Parts: sequence; structure tokens; C-alpha cells
Amino acid sequence: MVFELLRMKYKEHYTMIKRTLFIIGVLLAASCSSYNSIDNFYNAHKNDDKVMAIRVPRVMLSLVSGISPEMNALVGNTKDLRYMQFPSTTPARTRFLNNQMNNITGNSFIEVFRKNDELKRNVVSIREKRNSVKEILIYNNNNIRGSFLYFNGDFDPVKVRELAKNNQFEKLSSGLIQQFGSGTPGIVNE
Repeated sequence: MVFELLRMKYKEHYTMIKRTLFIIGVLLAASCSSYNSIDNFYNAHKNDDKVMAIRVPRVMLSLVSGISPEMNALVGNTKDLRYMQFPSTTPARTRFLNNQMNNITGNSFIEVFRKNDELKRNVVSIREKRNSVKEILIYNNNNIRGSFLYFNGDFDPVKVRELAKNNQFEKLSSGLIQQFGSGTPGIVNE
């Protein structure tokens, strides 16, 4: 009888440990999934035809910060900055890209702005941790061209909201293309 009670207690304890480890594993996978999804998307499409892919190293962030005072404040806290522009000329391709971005932002991001017009998309999503924004993803697709602008760092949520409201992220996209596109040897702008 004593052995039976000990065996039951051991089994309950073992089951509880397994459940705890499973929950911890799921939480770890969920917390890493959005960054890996951005990496996966970027790496999967950076070599596609007619794609412009810019990943700004930390050393060169000072060039980007000169676009505007607002961008200087934002970029000063950035650890990873990426921009990608890709063709989206068919409805099937546009749906595919829209679905991929929806999957990236699905569970771990908070949408702060979305504008849908048939297949056209304009989406600003953020990922928070406590009182700061850790990731910002801006996705645009106009059925001709799609693009995303991604920030990873530590940002003030009020400043992010203000930048989104005043369309400053679009200005940053244009500034990135000017800074890195036209001034890079071997790149011909159309």
C-alpha cells in the first residue's frame, strides 16, 4: 500500500514536470518565431528576380538617422533594420505575399494600422515587451510592388504611433532607397 501511494505520487510529479517543460518549450518557440519568420522571409526572397533587399548594419545606421530628426530618434535605438521591395504583379503572387506577411505577424504582433483595398495592403504591426516596442513591421503591397520595413530594437510606443500616424515610415523607406540604392556601385535605378 505504501509503495502504491509512492508510485502514484511519483507519477503525478512526473506528469506535472512533463507538462511544465512542454509549456516552457511552446512559449520559447512562440517568442522566437516572429524573428525567425522575418529571417526566413528575407532569406527566401532576397535572391528573387527584381528584388531590392537592404539590411543596414549597425555601423551604417548613422546614415539612415540623417533622414529626419524623428528618424534619428527612432534609429538610435535600432539593432536590426531591413527593407525589401519585391514584384507583386499577379493576383496569385499578391495573395501569396499577403498570406506570408499575415503568417509572420499572426500571433505575436499587434496590428496598429491596417488598410485593405481588395488585394492591396497597408499594415503596421508591432511587438511589445512591457512598456516598449521591440519590433516594428510595415508591409505595403499595391498589386504591382510589395515591400516591408522591419525594425528590431527598443522603441517608445508613443513615438512609434506618432511616426505611423504622420507617415514617417514611408519617408524612411524612400530615404533608405536613396541612401543605399542609388549610391551603390553596380545598381541602376529605373
